[in-house]
Amino acid sequence: MTPWLGTPAWMWLMFLTVVAALLAFDLGVLTRRRARRAAAQGEEQTISVASSLKLSGFYIALALIFGGWIWFTLGAESGMAYLTGFAVEKALALDNVFVISVIFGALAIPRHLQHRVLFWGILGVIVLRGIMIGLGAALVTQFDWIMWIFGAFLLLTGVKLLFTKGGHDQAPDLERHPVVRALRRVMPISPRLDGQKFLTRQPDAQGRVRVHATPLLLALLMVEFADLVFAVDSIPAIFAITQDPFIVYTSNIFAILGLRALYFALDALIHRFSALKPALALVLVFIGGKIFYSQFYGKLDPAVSLGVTLAILAGGVLVSLWRTRTAAQAAD
Repeated sequence: MTPWLGTPAWMWLMFLTVVAALLAFDLGVLTRRRARRAAAQGEEQTISVASSLKLSGFYIALALIFGGWIWFTLGAESGMAYLTGFAVEKALALDNVFVISVIFGALAIPRHLQHRVLFWGILGVIVLRGIMIGLGAALVTQFDWIMWIFGAFLLLTGVKLLFTKGGHDQAPDLERHPVVRALRRVMPISPRLDGQKFLTRQPDAQGRVRVHATPLLLALLMVEFADLVFAVDSIPAIFAITQDPFIVYTSNIFAILGLRALYFALDALIHRFSALKPALALVLVFIGGKIFYSQFYGKLDPAVSLGVTLAILAGGVLVSLWRTRTAAQAAD
């Protein structure tokens, strides 16, 4: 089969088939099963922390299996690039949880409706990331110097993140948020939810019945906008690891796919990972520095990149757990 973007087309087709099957399984099987269970118990449909961790573990296991298949099919270098990219993108995606949680809190989106926003949000991310990665690949191919800009950007972003306190956990100013202002130019925004609907019909200030956006649609658009902002960091980071569009896109999407499942567990546990943000900052600094090292001394061994990345992230998790345990002992 004819190669597409340097990779056999059948591999792209296989990957897209796997993603479509996962989304269908999540929406068609798991969502309906939870709905039936919730209806039988007379409760709202929600995802428990235990279910969130199990489903997230399933997505991570599947991503690792896919990485093993890439290793076997395309070679060890591609396999290590995929695993490094997946680890970096997964860690950066975790930072989205802070923002998503704040958005849901600011718009008072109840827990049983959050999974709907996240599902459609993931679909939008798959498309938007594909477009941004395609543009990034075109820039890297046409202009070699763009990697210097990526490296400098990652270094500056990492240093800024390392020395900046707060930020993502602050409630957004809804009246000044660009998504809110843009949406209001198109249609009025209802202050009330209407079940699971993104759009609703109700009278406006003049008594005319018009289509209004519900807070659920506003939350979806704000989540998509937040991902675009985060993609400004993640796209240069993954291109610093590999310029293979197939590795870049697959590692990106597998990291994002499990985010919806992991959100409901992390939303409850995220306060325990206080050292995660400094660890992410160090990862960005390392990857940015790796670009400059490669330009002066040649390509860094992929095994070293993978090892350092995993060591930094593991260190962040261990330090976070140690801080939590120390704080708990002090409280007792």
